[in-house]
Amino acid sequence: MAAPLPGDGIVPDARVVIDRATTLAAPPQRVWPWIVQLGKRRAGWYFPRWVELAMPRERRGLRQVEPRWQRLAVGDVIPDWGGPAATFEVAVLDPPHALVHRSTRERREGEPVRISWALVLSPSGPGTRLHLRLRISALSRRAPRLAATVAGLVDEATVAPLFAGLAERLRSA
Repeated sequence: MAAPLPGDGIVPDARVVIDRATTLAAPPQRVWPWIVQLGKRRAGWYFPRWVELAMPRERRGLRQVEPRWQRLAVGDVIPDWGGPAATFEVAVLDPPHALVHRSTRERREGEPVRISWALVLSPSGPGTRLHLRLRISALSRRAPRLAATVAGLVDEATVAPLFAGLAERLRSA
């Protein structure tokens, strides 16, 4: 079992737990402002420049820390890319160490899906270890293993570019 992280208790019965981590060449205090402003209708999602060049300008993530997106509090609700009505609520805010979001998504059949998404920063030499943990209560009753595999692939396809885009922004900031 992986070491506990802030927010693990939000979805204690998670059937899917996805961990991703990277080490960034900046201390937590420099990484934190970028983490706080992440999100739809906020600073966006950080992709590397070469990926963003193929995207419409309005879909590109910010390339600077924006003061208006630095104010975040427990209970704040921010839009998510998981659908038009999908949102995340800030559940844990411990600068510059942890930001945890939670969400409940309705399903057509059965009980709703509960999600937590932790972004945890730890000093690592002169840099920062950024650990992301996604916990999901259930995805599918019919094919839970397949659903977990697909969720893992989608997560990898979005988190790897996020890590690369964030590292790029920290180098140029």
